Formats: sequence, structure tokens, C-alpha cells
Amino acid sequence: MEKSFYYSVAWSEIGYLKVALEMMEIPFLIEQPTDRLQLSPGEVAFVFPDLNVRVYQGVRELFGSHGKAYPHE
Repeated sequence: MEKSFYYSVAWSEIGYLKVALEMMEIPFLIEQPTDRLQLSPGEVAFVFPDLNVRVYQGVRELFGSHGKAYPHE
């Protein structure tokens, strides 16, 4: 999957977000902090590929903001 953007969230939020995204059939990965993704302690990242505008709008509404660009080498 080509990684395009991500949202950082607390561990406690993973469950309902994962269920919602699976129900919406939106592709995603969950990543822990790495050299590339600097996250706060206790956070993970929901990572997404490029999405069409309608699907992105649903993701944006679920997370409450625009995603951050995924850092590439």
C-alpha cells in the first residue's frame, strides 16, 4: 500500500476507529512510532493510501480533522 497520509491517535481510540473504518471498507494500516513517524508516547498512527474525495471526506469526519502527509524518504 502506498502511504499517503496519517492520523495520530491514543491507544485507547484504536478500537472504535478500526471498527468504523472496516465497516466503511476503507484501507488502512496501524503503525507504531518509528524513525519516520515521530508520535507522542501512547500514540499510534492510522495510515492511509490516496483516497478519492468522497472517501477522504468520510475519514476526515471520523477523525475530526485533515490528515498529516506521510513522510517519505
